[in-house]
Amino acid sequence: MPLRVLIADDDRDTATMLAMVLRDEGHELHTSLRGDEVLEACRLLRPDVVIVDINMPGMSGYAIARELRERHGTLAPLLIAISGVWTRTSDRMVGTAVGFDHYLLKPCEPKEVVRLIEPLRSGLGESGAA
Repeated sequence: MPLRVLIADDDRDTATMLAMVLRDEGHELHTSLRGDEVLEACRLLRPDVVIVDINMPGMSGYAIARELRERHGTLAPLLIAISGVWTRTSDRMVGTAVGFDHYLLKPCEPKEVVRLIEPLRSGLGESGAA
């Protein structure tokens, strides 16, 4: 079953690369280059998965995850954080506290993203931090 995926990253190359790989896997893809557009895109698109860069213009990835969890609780989409500066344990602790399910360091391996979302596709509904 194809998933509806929203990629939110101000790095156009990262967003394009992830979108190409996931589209090749048969998923429906949408992208956003600004953090302040993500919540509205989620409201309109109702994605199954949101892949969000931590450092976005307009609204941080942390704020996006927190807001989605507050609005939707456990019914929120699978949230995957990506960051080029995710090196401290405290970064992961904040990410967990705001509701991210998984964390990837840029440049992320597209096949790792596929692996993380595959349980949703097959209906298993994996949750929790990787």
